[in-house]
Amino acid sequence: MICPPGYQIANKIYESLNTVVCRGKREADNLPVILKILKKTHPAPDELALYRHEFDITSSLHLKGVVRAYSLEDYENRLAIIFEDFNGKSLDRLMAGSRLSLEEFLAIAIKTVDALESIHAENIIHKDVNPANIVINHETGELKIIDFGISTTLSREEPAVKNLNILEGTLAYISPEQTGRMNRVLDYRTDFYSLGVILYELICRKLPFESDDLLEIIHSHIAKEPVEPYKLDQKIYRSVSEITMKLLAKNAEDRYQSSWGIKADLAECLSQLKNSGRIEPFPIAMHDISDRLQVFQRLYGREKEIEILMDAFERTANGEREVLMVAGRAGTGKTSIVKEIYKPIIARKGYFVSGKFDQFHRDVPYKAVIETFQELIRQILTESDIRLDQWREKLLAALGTNGQIIIDMIPNVELIIGTQPSVPKLEPFATQNRLNLVFQNFIQALCQQDHPLTIFLDDMHWADSASLKLVELMFTNKMAKYFFLIGAYRDNQVTPEHPLMITLNAIKKQGIAINHITLFSLDIENITQLLSDLLHADKEAAKPLAELVMQKTGGNPFFTEIFLKSFYEKKLLRFVPPVPGADRGEWEWDMAGIKTLDITANVVELLTGKIRQFSKKTQQALKLGSCIGDQFELQTLAAICKKSSEETAASLQEALAESLVMISGDAYKLIDPDIEEPAMGRRVEYRFSHERIHHATYSLISETERKLIHQQIGQYLLRIIPPEQHKKRIFDIVNQLNLGVELIDCQSDRNELVKLNLMAGRIAKQSAAFESAFFYLRAGIGLLGEDNWKSEYDMSLELYTEAAEAAYLCAEYALMEEFVLCILQRGKVLLDRAKAYEIRIEAYKAQYKLQEAIETALSILKELGLRFPEKPNKLNIMLDLLRTRLLLAGKRTSKL
Repeated sequence: MICPPGYQIANKIYESLNTVVCRGKREADNLPVILKILKKTHPAPDELALYRHEFDITSSLHLKGVVRAYSLEDYENRLAIIFEDFNGKSLDRLMAGSRLSLEEFLAIAIKTVDALESIHAENIIHKDVNPANIVINHETGELKIIDFGISTTLSREEPAVKNLNILEGTLAYISPEQTGRMNRVLDYRTDFYSLGVILYELICRKLPFESDDLLEIIHSHIAKEPVEPYKLDQKIYRSVSEITMKLLAKNAEDRYQSSWGIKADLAECLSQLKNSGRIEPFPIAMHDISDRLQVFQRLYGREKEIEILMDAFERTANGEREVLMVAGRAGTGKTSIVKEIYKPIIARKGYFVSGKFDQFHRDVPYKAVIETFQELIRQILTESDIRLDQWREKLLAALGTNGQIIIDMIPNVELIIGTQPSVPKLEPFATQNRLNLVFQNFIQALCQQDHPLTIFLDDMHWADSASLKLVELMFTNKMAKYFFLIGAYRDNQVTPEHPLMITLNAIKKQGIAINHITLFSLDIENITQLLSDLLHADKEAAKPLAELVMQKTGGNPFFTEIFLKSFYEKKLLRFVPPVPGADRGEWEWDMAGIKTLDITANVVELLTGKIRQFSKKTQQALKLGSCIGDQFELQTLAAICKKSSEETAASLQEALAESLVMISGDAYKLIDPDIEEPAMGRRVEYRFSHERIHHATYSLISETERKLIHQQIGQYLLRIIPPEQHKKRIFDIVNQLNLGVELIDCQSDRNELVKLNLMAGRIAKQSAAFESAFFYLRAGIGLLGEDNWKSEYDMSLELYTEAAEAAYLCAEYALMEEFVLCILQRGKVLLDRAKAYEIRIEAYKAQYKLQEAIETALSILKELGLRFPEKPNKLNIMLDLLRTRLLLAGKRTSKL
């Protein structure tokens, strides 16, 4: 058996695929220990990092209700964590033996809550509370919680959507928000839900949800109510049943908010049982109140809008195609309301994916659309091998020999359908038509009865024209059903002439239903209810504060949240602990102090003021991150900061604690000082939790500093991305370098950027994103030197020719003519100028100037030595037909 030196193993307790847990002793002092050992001879870097993560958290907790971690032993490429052995037995083993008495049950429940309370007080969320991780010494009554392998030190975490087989936590005990399939971040209350499942199992001798279908269990956690325990067994006391059901509430806001509240109710049950031998019904949660100002995730005043959303989804799930547009000003909760659709999507086994258009990357073609489908493919890739084979067949049948076109747009598709043959190069409009057809077939393959597809595109007021064209294409194929598109936009930034409105009108003309929801600010009743729930106060007491909040924020939900946090931080809103004899503590606020508080009514100013309160290193990390984009990778940020990933992550901790930025998924746990980057290449991604926060952070940077940062980011990307990968990341690279272009004073360096803009322009044009192509090609022309036609003739000819064609494709005929004239004047030989003539002819045709097109064609053909009569007569036609017959004489059709 595997055993690190200096230890003796007595017996094996548990074994999984990756680890073995043994009971033994430390030879130096005969101390009884539990050894948790990695089995593999060469564990993967992420396994090693997670082991260190578990040891770091456990060893930092010197708590009565947490098992002690003595040391982390490194031997033979493996790791072993050495824990204390207090002669305990896991709760699942106790449950498998004799049935616990109600008194034992209540005692265990209270001790478990005590342990969780102390863990949460240390700002740790366990995330895997289940009977196997609760260990009890039956003789002494000592109870300890073990296994902090997936625990988090973040106060709020945003779970990623993962394969059901690799979800963090134990599926039977996992909270709805921890599944990653709800409109919720998780906080300490996720552990309360898991506790509720344990209590249910203890008193009912069964789990609240049982199924062999993993997706069915997840759907049950999210949307189904378990049978109340007292209805399953009349011997179960009503109060015990109610406590359990409150812990099992789907929304964290409806669960207990504090360990104190849970303990008070359990203690009341235990007291009654000991005193009278039974438990009489009593009102539960009377002592329950949170001493933390929780970010509210429940939606207020949006009942009608949610109903419209749900009805639209049901129609699409039954085979319709539909569009729902959600309008409203910044901070009104457009994204939040859309994500309420998670529950019915899970019930229908559908897919929900989202993408966001970015104010700072408006010239990147298809950015949000690609992001959306990349996410969808990532979800598909987490499915079983059987399902992946089915997807492969569907997609290959739909795409035929044109699979590479979709791969060029959505690289992850290659992971499903494999390497595809290259496609022939076509003229621009033919390329666009082919893309249209292939993309329509792709959408049809993705939207199926057994998995309806919902796509959410946020901030569509910033959408590029190429993306809007794709959105229109999604609905052109009438065979595509079971498809729901939701778009969100700021109505104060969109006029009837805005490209988004033009696109929606074009979709409507195809007979597609387009519904609209407009979100306004909350009224005084909604704000009062929100504060009443948040502060556990009655409405009358909360109303004066609600009126003040309304006055300052105008009822904007996002601004309201920021405003409340601001005077909470200044101790003008605080929790007062319970005095002896009182049922519970309460929240109080200083109205006079809040009124005199100099808080701006501008949310961006309020946010910038908050950011300035952070340490210099946090401010700098946030500023650099904002230059990368609304989301950024830790590795890239660390390189720009010139620090290690670990140091950079530490710099962002303040902003994480205040929820100004969020970490996507759990890869941050793999940040390990012993390895240069996250294990197994898994990216650690941060994102600003709201667009306004991103904007506020970016506004703190001076114009000069911005240019320097953008240049550094571009140079880093250029250096770190292999040359053969430049085409795939060209827009990321060139956008950053273009923003810092004024700092490039060396013409040779400017010429290198010209080449990158030329590459970006070509790639955009090949993807039929003609406006984006024109943008990059014009940027390249602006970088050329005065004598560029002499020193960089070939590059100048290519750039002007591509720019002239892009201008024609965008109907910018005046600029096209300007570029064409430059080519005709500077082109050295006729063949160099020929493409410019061709572009001019195509432009004439597009403008219905057919005579000018013919005259231009005849003149260039004359220069090439081919003469055509200006006005062909019948004789000319007969002679040419005769020449053609002579040329074809004796040749079979099959040989042509």
